[in-house]
Amino acid sequence: MIHMSQPENIAGLGARERTKFFSIYVLNASLYVCHRIKSCTLTMPGKRPVEGKEDDSNKKLNTVYNKEDIHSYFNAQVWKDQFQHDIKNEVKDSQPFRWGTIKELVDDTLLRQVRKEVLSEIAFTKKETDIYRVYQSGDLANLSGLDWDDLSRLPSLYKLRSAIYSEEFRDVISKITGCGKLSGSKTDMSINTYTKGCHLLTHDDVIGSRRVSFILYLPDPDKTWKSHYGGGLRLFPAIVPNVPKTDYDVKLTPQFNQMAFFTVQPGLSFHDVEEVRVDKQRLSIQGWFHIPQPGEAGYIPGEQEETTSRSTLQQLQSKELQEFDFPKPFRSDIHAEELKLYENFSSGKFSSDEIQYLTEYLNPLYLQDQNLQRLNEIFLEESVVEIKDILKEEFANLLKESIKTTELEKKTPANSQEITFPWKCSMPPHKQRFMYMDGRDVFEQSEEGIKKINKIGPQEAPSFELINRISPDEVDKKLSDLGSFLRSVAFKKWLMIITSVIPTSDQVLIRRFRPGQDFILATKTDKSLARPNSDELNVLLEATLNLTPTAINPKNWESGEYGGYELCMALNGGDDSDFEDDDPAIYKANDPNDDSVLYTSQCKWNSLCLMLRDPSVLKFVKYVSINAKGSRWDVSCQWNVKSVEEEKEEQEEDK
Repeated sequence: MIHMSQPENIAGLGARERTKFFSIYVLNASLYVCHRIKSCTLTMPGKRPVEGKEDDSNKKLNTVYNKEDIHSYFNAQVWKDQFQHDIKNEVKDSQPFRWGTIKELVDDTLLRQVRKEVLSEIAFTKKETDIYRVYQSGDLANLSGLDWDDLSRLPSLYKLRSAIYSEEFRDVISKITGCGKLSGSKTDMSINTYTKGCHLLTHDDVIGSRRVSFILYLPDPDKTWKSHYGGGLRLFPAIVPNVPKTDYDVKLTPQFNQMAFFTVQPGLSFHDVEEVRVDKQRLSIQGWFHIPQPGEAGYIPGEQEETTSRSTLQQLQSKELQEFDFPKPFRSDIHAEELKLYENFSSGKFSSDEIQYLTEYLNPLYLQDQNLQRLNEIFLEESVVEIKDILKEEFANLLKESIKTTELEKKTPANSQEITFPWKCSMPPHKQRFMYMDGRDVFEQSEEGIKKINKIGPQEAPSFELINRISPDEVDKKLSDLGSFLRSVAFKKWLMIITSVIPTSDQVLIRRFRPGQDFILATKTDKSLARPNSDELNVLLEATLNLTPTAINPKNWESGEYGGYELCMALNGGDDSDFEDDDPAIYKANDPNDDSVLYTSQCKWNSLCLMLRDPSVLKFVKYVSINAKGSRWDVSCQWNVKSVEEEKEEQEEDK
């Protein structure tokens, strides 16, 4: 059984961004040499010492800039009262939260020179997690400590950083945002480049003492960055605080020498960076202004601690916010009379009627005793088993053609408003976004609609059979038919033979992950899976039935470049003693001793993965790239379980 430790709620960390990022470099992703700024040195690529050069390592560049210098580094309009007044009003009236943008912010000559220095002197590291893919420099906070040899190759970048964090410009940002004083000693800035496939999913930037977030864009200065290139900054409204709506309200298409900025507002400042769709470089400088530190003007004792505790409090209250999570991780109890059928299935032999029903869906190979026994042995040894070609060929072919027809002939819904019954859109987007069928009716994604479905309206039991009867769509019918099969008594008995556990509850979700839109961020189960006063095991039996037709050609998905893969990982090397609520997962792919990735599965066709998962295991489905060959289709199942062996012992004691 898989036992690893992990945090309380990684999925919820989108509401404050991650306090420590965990890096998942997966599936042969090429890792680039990272040239980071460390203490007082900056390693540059391709530079060799010149023989006979005079040793001037202790020389320092004149880095003292007066007010006139700082003013000269910006467009003159920045310092005009009327310009500042106009921007302030725009920010005050902005939606969906307080944000703004300034075009032609920096002196054009200076910024062009900054771009040249960045491209020639700084190398980037590819970083990829469940929430982003980006190429990033090291932190630029230590530029002031560099010696002449290093700093002489980045003079323009140093000027720009000094100008941005100067008192003069901080006062401008403070005025136009109305956020209060900003720190000049705490700098927090790095350079990112988003190339084709790079993205950053929904989050609110709330970490520690951050007060204002900014992005200064540096794409090609002589060409217009067009909207269809992707890479736009998208802003999301909130249904209630800490719960963003599924669809964004505002999109900013970046241009050279344009700064976007917003006040970091806990639970409100939700945004993402749209995937870059073309082979172009969307270069930018990303940074934050922080609250004043001790000794600085505007410092308020205890303010940082209050800000940090407020973020922590939001996480502690996350249980209250789970009423806005759909689909919910709720499994329907198996009725006592049905449960007896499994408890009495001691022989492991199917009736002729059960065999006839199972052969309508399952590959006959997986009804043969020797194959079932072999699968059981693998599962008991590994706690996971993958079963290829699980569905009967005739049924699988009909399903495959239905899915392919849907993808080729029908428009893929571009937002939640275009998704119609029997499909729904998962929410909220700082945790997940995908289309799903759960056998229940649709609902309005609003505070009122969610209150009704949760607390006022009828509490429906799932019924895929009903969808099969009333939906006019062929793929909906086929998938609903499959959903009904996976909830059948006969299939659950088949599961028992392979897993040696008895299902006591179930949930079946039919899912579609659309290119350019859908994902599930790293999530975990509840700590206590075994319900009170039950003999259940503290694990879930989970199944993912992969049904992606384009995966028949493995080249479409096997590299992982287009995402869509499902990944399970553990924390802290599996030591349960290190189980802490607020420690994010950290995985370093370049560490050969790191064994935190437990299982990775690319999109496949007609393949079933069964897994016993305990509360310490994280799972996510990587964002599906706009350049993917099609949607990821699957069926996700969960069951609470109890041991077959314990049940047998109880039956023998009763005799």
